Amino acid sequence: MPLHRAIYVSDAVGGAATSLLVLAEILGASDRNNRREGLTGVLMRHDGRFMQAIEGRRVDVDRLMDRLRLDPRHENLRLLSDQDVPERLFREWPMTLVEMTPDAARVLNGATLDQLNPDRAEALLSAAAGALPLPA
Repeated sequence: MPLHRAIYVSDAVGGAATSLLVLAEILGASDRNNRREGLTGVLMRHDGRFMQAIEGRRVDVDRLMDRLRLDPRHENLRLLSDQDVPERLFREWPMTLVEMTPDAARVLNGATLDQLNPDRAEALLSAAAGALPLPA
C-alpha cells in the first residue's frame, strides 16, 4: 500500500495560537483520531503558525486535510508538500508536538515557516522530532 505525506503551514487562530490548553486538546483529539485512521505525524506551533506533517494512506491524509481546511483554528492553510513517499518519517507518533530545537532553528535559518520549500519543511520537522524520546 503506497504511503502519502502532506506538510502544511497555517496561521493559528484564537486560543490555538497561544493557549497550552487548546494545544493539548488538539493533540489529544489528533492522537485518538490518527490512531483510528492509521495516520502518523507531528505538529509544530511557532510564531503564531502551525506546521504539521501527516502520513498514511492518501485517502486518509486527504480526508484529514479537508477537515483541517474547515477548522476555524486555522487560517491561510497552505500545502508545502503533498506526495507519495516510500516510508514514514514519523512512524512512532500518531501525533505529537515538536518544539523549535537548536537543530530545527538551524534548518529554519531565519525564514518563516511559510517560506520553506518541501525539503526544508521536512528537514525542519525531522530535526525537531529527533529531539523527542521514542514512545515506550
